[in-house]
Amino acid sequence: GTQSHLQALLSLYKLFCPEQVTITLSGKTKTFFKNSEGPWKAAITAVRQRNRGISPLSQAMFLGTSKPQSRKRKWNAQLVIPASSTNINNLEQVRRKNPVCLYNANVPFPVEQLKTFPQLLKNIHRLEFPSQMGSVLTNPLLLHYMNCVKDESIYLRLYYWMGQMLQEECTWCVVDNPNEEEFKSFLESIYKAECFLQEGFSACEEFLYKTLPFWDGFCCRPEVLSLVSWIPLSNLSNMNSYLYDTLAQLFFTSSIYFKCSVLESLKQLLQNWLNCSVIQVDLAFSS
Repeated sequence: GTQSHLQALLSLYKLFCPEQVTITLSGKTKTFFKNSEGPWKAAITAVRQRNRGISPLSQAMFLGTSKPQSRKRKWNAQLVIPASSTNINNLEQVRRKNPVCLYNANVPFPVEQLKTFPQLLKNIHRLEFPSQMGSVLTNPLLLHYMNCVKDESIYLRLYYWMGQMLQEECTWCVVDNPNEEEFKSFLESIYKAECFLQEGFSACEEFLYKTLPFWDGFCCRPEVLSLVSWIPLSNLSNMNSYLYDTLAQLFFTSSIYFKCSVLESLKQLLQNWLNCSVIQVDLAFSS
């Protein structure tokens, strides 16, 4: 279509892989994607302006380190089930015309009306996940459904949403982030969901590998170490470089309490791996 962001994405594809885009695109140029060289250009400009005697406040503006405007994000909105992606008005019309039609397997069941486990069992084949995947984390019924369906698209949706949220709200990577308590609560919700599903999220694994080198070992310590205990069993060489080496630097320079906390987390990680291995062996033996 002619949607501007779709046109910009196709233009980007045509720039790097012209053989993949055969349609004619508009010649108008408009910036839709951030330039990766922006911070470097801003730093160079700040140095030039500093040599000319510009004020420190302007330097901070150039470098992007000035205090950002407060974000009015409502955290709880991400973890509360919104209206289903199905058109609710259409469902109301169907209910008025023929209430029996709502029990038809072809009519989706509104996810916000899911309250009990018997409801889940009765309507499991006509449920659909909400538009905000974050609400799945705090809903045991949807976690049950997620565990039963094993739909790859569901995990991908949760992966992209969770990765974006962790990256944007990490309190030790985002400058002047005032939402530390909300971020702690978010990490706790992820950990509880992992315990419920008995498996770790790949988005959390990537988040830990990327941010632990910048972690001070103090901010959100219980929550971070809890997430470490659910890292999926993967390549040990990656874990040595991205996890163990980073934790070792903090381990040898921190208090006894921190050392015990790290050892407890790694012990729990080993237990989770052993449990997963036993389950896989049992399934292979039974098959």
